[in-house]
Amino acid sequence: MDRKLTGVPPAIRLPEGAIDTQCHMYLPGFPALPGGPGNPPDPLPTPDMYLQMADWIGISRMVVTQGNAQQGDNSCLLACLDQLGDRARGVAVIDRDTPQAELDRLSAAGIVGARIMDLPGGAVGLEQLEEVDAKAASQGWVLAVQFDGSDILDHEQRLAGLKSNWILDHHGKFFKGATPENAQADALRRLIDGGRCWYKLAGCYESSRSGGPDYADIAAMTRAMAAHAPDRLIWGTNWPHNLAKTSADYPDDADLTDTVLGWLDEDTMLRTVRDTPAALFGF
Repeated sequence: MDRKLTGVPPAIRLPEGAIDTQCHMYLPGFPALPGGPGNPPDPLPTPDMYLQMADWIGISRMVVTQGNAQQGDNSCLLACLDQLGDRARGVAVIDRDTPQAELDRLSAAGIVGARIMDLPGGAVGLEQLEEVDAKAASQGWVLAVQFDGSDILDHEQRLAGLKSNWILDHHGKFFKGATPENAQADALRRLIDGGRCWYKLAGCYESSRSGGPDYADIAAMTRAMAAHAPDRLIWGTNWPHNLAKTSADYPDDADLTDTVLGWLDEDTMLRTVRDTPAALFGF
């Protein structure tokens, strides 16, 4: 896999202190565990490689999310955070049985969030939503929630009752399609208005039905949510783009940054890449 790590910077200049809120990293010595998708193709996308990309794009700080390959074992994530130091925070996987001592250990290591991934390969799904939420809330963590957003009406009441601040991941992943005028978009607005929901711009290529390079369907939803609640958006690269299995499929991070952040006006962009995530993740 040829992962492009440098090149012409994005035309959109990220501000000092810009935060990538969605990335994964891997180190040798941490094998994939049963139930997950396997580690990414070689060369393993390490923190050092990520920092090359971050310097190219203009990223100062980052939130590293536990990858599905390691399922509920956060050891690789913690090793990556140790390498990155204070510029990084982490989102880990916990479950209903995670003891308090482990939660405290994770907090001390820079973990500020927990992940619900209710899609194939995810370690902990919506069946444990409330139990994981209670533990996250007790630590002052955020909750990153990913599922097929086409089903958001089925889950709206549960999501509205969460105790933690929480993030609807990956543009909502409306796999069956969504428009700013449909019922799913209205549910998202209601959840945002409830005061605890944020909307993450990351991985638009994973759920777009119209496709690149413009991702017009994702662009329309993003613009609608930005108009509705410009202080409730956060952004991430989704590096190292784990759905890409060949070099030809691998996106150009500068082009992708320009595409997604180009859907926002300058003031909303600054909030989305710096101010909002700094407060949400405790930088």
